[in-house]
Amino acid sequence: MRNSTYSALFGALSNEMRMSSIANNLANVNTSAFKKDTLAFHDTFTRFAHDSLIDGKNHLRGKDLFPKANVMAKPRLSAQQTDFSQGSLQETGNQLDLALSGEGFFKVQSGNGDVLYTRAGNFLPDSTGMLRTQDGNTVMVDGGPLTLPPGARVEVDPSGNVSINGNPAGSLDLVSFDDLAQVERLGANYYTVPEGTAEIPPEDITVQQGFLEKGNVDVVTEMVAMIETQRAFTMYSKMIQTAHDTDQKLITQVGRPTL
Repeated sequence: MRNSTYSALFGALSNEMRMSSIANNLANVNTSAFKKDTLAFHDTFTRFAHDSLIDGKNHLRGKDLFPKANVMAKPRLSAQQTDFSQGSLQETGNQLDLALSGEGFFKVQSGNGDVLYTRAGNFLPDSTGMLRTQDGNTVMVDGGPLTLPPGARVEVDPSGNVSINGNPAGSLDLVSFDDLAQVERLGANYYTVPEGTAEIPPEDITVQQGFLEKGNVDVVTEMVAMIETQRAFTMYSKMIQTAHDTDQKLITQVGRPTL
């Protein structure tokens, strides 16, 4: 197979992955506090082992011991990460809707005891009054669950301190991390970190009661990226077809013996 076919194939596959990321971003444009994924690509070169060796010669006119380096450009996915930039805040007036302004996460616990992190603060009480996320995960307050009496008046100050009917009930577990690149997405709105990653208190973060953070997906930007990706994929597909047609011509015409 031609080197051009390989290069076009890798380019098409890379743009297919980019399209999947864009589609996921657009599908979650209305998801509270959703953080978009970003991808980066670059050209790499295929090198052989002898390309890294220093060619020793006895004199300037000596013959090369190895052939010259033959490199081929192949696009590769170089980075895939979550963009944690701040989303705009939308007022809801619901006392259990909380939005984070700044860098940090709410700490929640799943049904099997796993610790998760989220920025989606559209909380609600379950049948027993326990404060949970929309997916049923327990919201952590002072390291444990928070139970709300029926019809309770809940107040949350900008520091995350919770009061129920005017009485202090604890502080929301708000955490951050030294390197957000280590934070891994789990589903649309939850995140996890590798084992051993230390939590740190968030700096310059405030809790806005009665608001929800919107996703940071810009529809126009994503649509432009989608059109660009479609055109790039089409170009790579044509390159593959052109290389195939050239090979067919070489086999059926150039290689045909003359009488």
